[in-house]
Amino acid sequence: MALTCSEADLVQRATKRDEAAFAELYSHYVEKIYRYIYYKVGDASEAEDLCGQAFLKAWEAIERYTWTGYPFSSWLYRLAHNLVVDHYRTHRESLPLDDTIVTREEPVDPEIALLNSIQAQELRQAIGQLTGEQRQVIHFKFIEGYDNADIARMMNKKEGAIRALQYRALHSLQEIMVQEEQRAAAFVPTFSMA
Repeated sequence: MALTCSEADLVQRATKRDEAAFAELYSHYVEKIYRYIYYKVGDASEAEDLCGQAFLKAWEAIERYTWTGYPFSSWLYRLAHNLVVDHYRTHRESLPLDDTIVTREEPVDPEIALLNSIQAQELRQAIGQLTGEQRQVIHFKFIEGYDNADIARMMNKKEGAIRALQYRALHSLQEIMVQEEQRAAAFVPTFSMA
């Protein structure tokens, strides 16, 4: 959904408890925040609950929000991230591997579908070996489609730092995947006819 006026104007109105302005911001960002949370928790019901909590917290604190030129979404992502961390801390679970592969609903060929599934699993495991910030950059860049300037604002970093994080993340992924291929090639199953 496109915003009817500038984000800065909507935020300014929302900080004065303008429900219509906040509702428009909600409509514009709810799907992205939900996807971000779902990506982290992997459960639709929990993601819905946490997404609702994120927007409730945003509404409760909106009067204290100050527009600084950064996208309003950077504040929402920070709220969502903190809720996910609290969720796992409360449930004493470890954070799941990031799920970054979107599969087609109808695979053309079962063999291709199986190969894609195996590759997706290997990629998820490789992404799980990256640092938290590297995983976050990979998510924002390649899943959400944000550019480096937006990612820098959302992560409160300089754009050059985001480019460096992305470079290191992709380089590390390549190294991890090559090592996995080498391990797989070195593995030769033996069968016994006994």
